[in-house]
Amino acid sequence: MLARHLDRNADPLRGALAGIVAGLFASLTMTAFQAGAAKLFPDALDSDDEPATEKAADKVASAATGTPLPEDAKPVGGEIVHYLFGAALGSGYGIAGEYSDAVKAGGGTVFGAGAALLFDDVVVPALDLAPPATEAPPATHAYALASHLVFGLVLEATRRLLRGR
Repeated sequence: MLARHLDRNADPLRGALAGIVAGLFASLTMTAFQAGAAKLFPDALDSDDEPATEKAADKVASAATGTPLPEDAKPVGGEIVHYLFGAALGSGYGIAGEYSDAVKAGGGTVFGAGAALLFDDVVVPALDLAPPATEAPPATHAYALASHLVFGLVLEATRRLLRGR
């Protein structure tokens, strides 16, 4: 029964590879968007707080080596975490997109909004990389949502370009 609903042209490997490339490009675009948005809306971010990606890089380094990242290495570590996470999300998105149009709803914006909600509001605070979502001001939530909508749009546009579907 399930086999009748699967796309016979689906290729999960090509979907994953396209998703990885799309995730990297979407992460790059998201970073550029955030840089511009941070200048336009400086109140949306707490500039005194270390970014969650840098905290994650520090936790990984500490777990792997027993030594925290030096302060001057944290920005690079944070970027590595950001791009690896974008590539991982893209890979899953690319595979799912091979089989379902629903995952691509809204040109990727539904996926982007879901990622913002799940990761920024639930996972990141649960991992103690950021305060609970209830403590963030509305401007911070709007900034995060807008960033992830950009991520989703670019993710889908790039995936579609690479897969030709």
